Amino acid sequence: MTSPAPDPTSLGALRASGHVHKPVKVEIRDNLLARLAAGETVFPGILGFDDTVLPQVERALLAGHDLVLLGERGQGKTRLIRTLVGLLDAWTPVIPGCEINDHPYAPVCGRCTRLVAEQDDATPVTWKRRSDRYGEKLATPDTSVGDLIGDVDPIKVAEGRTLGDPETVHYGLVPRTNRGIFSVNELPDLAERIQVALLNVLEERDIQVRGYTLRLPLDLLLVASANPEDYTNRGRIITPLKDRFGAEVRTHYPLALADEVALIRQEAVLDWPGTSVVVPDHLLQIVARYTRLVRESPQVDQRSGVSARFAVAATETVAASAVRRAALTAEPVAVARVCDLPAVVAAARGKVEFEAAEEGRELEVLHHLLRRATADAFRALLAGTDLTGLQRRFDGGATVETGDLVPAADLLGRLGALPGLAELLKRLGIEQESPGLAAAAVEFALEGLHLNRRLAKDEVAGRTVYGG
Repeated sequence: MTSPAPDPTSLGALRASGHVHKPVKVEIRDNLLARLAAGETVFPGILGFDDTVLPQVERALLAGHDLVLLGERGQGKTRLIRTLVGLLDAWTPVIPGCEINDHPYAPVCGRCTRLVAEQDDATPVTWKRRSDRYGEKLATPDTSVGDLIGDVDPIKVAEGRTLGDPETVHYGLVPRTNRGIFSVNELPDLAERIQVALLNVLEERDIQVRGYTLRLPLDLLLVASANPEDYTNRGRIITPLKDRFGAEVRTHYPLALADEVALIRQEAVLDWPGTSVVVPDHLLQIVARYTRLVRESPQVDQRSGVSARFAVAATETVAASAVRRAALTAEPVAVARVCDLPAVVAAARGKVEFEAAEEGRELEVLHHLLRRATADAFRALLAGTDLTGLQRRFDGGATVETGDLVPAADLLGRLGALPGLAELLKRLGIEQESPGLAAAAVEFALEGLHLNRRLAKDEVAGRTVYGG
C-alpha cells in the first residue's frame, strides 16, 4: 500500500523539510542497497532467475547502467522490467503542470526555470507517485522520432508562438518520463533511423528536436528488451546503440522443474468467478514437463523458443476441460484429470514454431511429447508405489471406461474399492480426499501403467478404455 503524499506544497516548505534531490539512478541504487541489506525481495514475482539473471541486473543498477534484456519470447523480460518501478521512491516532488516532471530544486525546461526564478520559495510543489514515473513503448515499425523524442506542435504555433520558440515542441514519451524509468520493448523492431534518436539520450542525456537548440539534461533509466537477432529477422540493434547500453543481460527459461511449476501456479488464472476448479499438483508437473520437452525437441525451431505462456495456457485449458465436464455432468467440484490433457495439444499448437521438415506432423509430435511427459511424471512421483491392487481389477480381461465426460464418481464406482488408494493419494500429496481428487489420482496411475506397458488402452469417440 502506498503511503500518503508528503506535506510540503511549496518550494520553501520542501527546503525546510530537509528533502534531498537525488538523480534517478542514485535513487534506485540507494533503495536497492537498502533492500539487499534488509534481505527483502527486490523483484517480486520473478521466478527462476535468482542465481543467474537477477544478480546481473542488480550489478547493472548499482553501477548506474542503462541495460538491455536479451532473450527468447516468454522469458519474463517485460515483467522483470516493470518490477524496477518498485525501486523508485514512493513519492517525488515535481513542479505542477511540467510536461517533463522537473524537480523544484533543478528545473530544466524554460517554463519551470522562469517560474522558480520569479516565485522562488512560493513556487508550488506537487507529488508524483512511483507508478506514474514509468513509461513504456512497444517498438513497432511505424514508431517515429516524434513518438519517442518529440516534434513541433502545430497547435502551439497556431496560438501565436514563433517556430523558433522551443516551447512549440510537443515532447515525446522519453522526455515525458524524465526522472523515471523508460522501457523500449522489442528494440530490434524499431527502425534503425529511429534508433539513432536514442543515442543522445543514452550518452549525452539530452534530446534534439528538429534542429532546435534544446538542451534538456534528461534524468532517467532506459531499459530495453530484445529477442536474439538470429531469430528476429525483422531488424537489429544498431552497433552504436548497443555500445551505449551499460549492460546486456541474457534471460532464460526456468532451469529447474520446480521453478517451472511455481511459475505456472503463479501465472495461470484458475479462480474463475462462480466456478470452483482444482488442478492437482501432478497435472501441473505433467504440463511443466511437457513444456520443457517441447522446448528441447529437435522438431521445434529452437531459435523461436517456447514461451512460458505455453505452459500457462495449457494449464488453463486443462482447467477449462474439467469445468466443462462438471457443467455437463453436474459434478459439484471440477477437478482436472489426465483425460483433460489431450485438449492442450490443439489449443497450444499455435504457440510452437516447428522446423520446416516437420510440416504436417505437428500434432503427432505434440501428442508424443505429452505422452512422454506423463510417463516421466509417473516415474518421478509414483516409482516404487505398490499398484498391484489397481492392476488386479483388470485380471481376466476386465476393463474400465473413462474420458473427459465421465464423472469422477462413475469412474470410482466402476473400479470399486481399491486397496492402496490411501498410499497412492499420499504419494501424490493429496491430503484431503474427495471423489474428484481420488479419480484424478487413479486415472493418473492408470495412464502411467499403460505408458509403462502394464495395461492396455483403447480410445474411441472421446472415450478411453483401460484393460488388462
